[in-house]
Amino acid sequence: MPERDRFLKTDLLVGQFRVFKSESLEIYYAPFDFLNIEAKVAVVGIIPGWTQMEIAFRQAWTVLRNGGSATEAVRKAKAQASFAGAMRNNLVKMLDEIGLQTAMGLKSCHDLFGCDSQLVHTTSAIRHPVFVHGRNYTGHSPNLLSHPVLVRYVESVLAAELTILRQALVIPLGKCVDAALRRLIQTGVLSARRCLLGFPHPSGANGHRRTEFEQRRGEFIRVVEEWVIPN
Repeated sequence: MPERDRFLKTDLLVGQFRVFKSESLEIYYAPFDFLNIEAKVAVVGIIPGWTQMEIAFRQAWTVLRNGGSATEAVRKAKAQASFAGAMRNNLVKMLDEIGLQTAMGLKSCHDLFGCDSQLVHTTSAIRHPVFVHGRNYTGHSPNLLSHPVLVRYVESVLAAELTILRQALVIPLGKCVDAALRRLIQTGVLSARRCLLGFPHPSGANGHRRTEFEQRRGEFIRVVEEWVIPN
């Protein structure tokens, strides 16, 4: 890898990291392989975008360059690149409002991204970065569940992760991920009783976030109260 403070697309969006390519859609490997098997909560986004991809590669490269193991590299890469900024703050606020911090014995769900990070596993419906015409894939055009390669990610990679974390509370971020989880529920891979279905995407760009949350707040509280926290 080149000696840079930040990697460029010309460094990472290259053939050696490309997993799949069609006329408009490309999938690239990024070091998001770490699975936190001790997690009590799984937060599922759509995909890691370019920014997350670059951070993850940079972090993994630093660990390996300094003599660290591959396991340490992917663990630190995922921790560094996971949900951050305003989106994390919005997510934490909603989770605290439905009592998840109380159910888990925490002061706030902020601790899931800090001193109690061992309790959360962050992942995506599609583990690897996806680009359509060179831009971050948003879950639409093509529809996530209409593209055979993307469906295979959901039904194999994501399904395998959530099966291992068989008692973790699963939090889908937005409608696209919600649809992916419902697919796994329909096929018997996942139990709806441990999913906060209908949870709104916490992005500040989601102007309907609060309305959607308030409409389902009671349902989210019920799921959290009935959820059995794994030992």
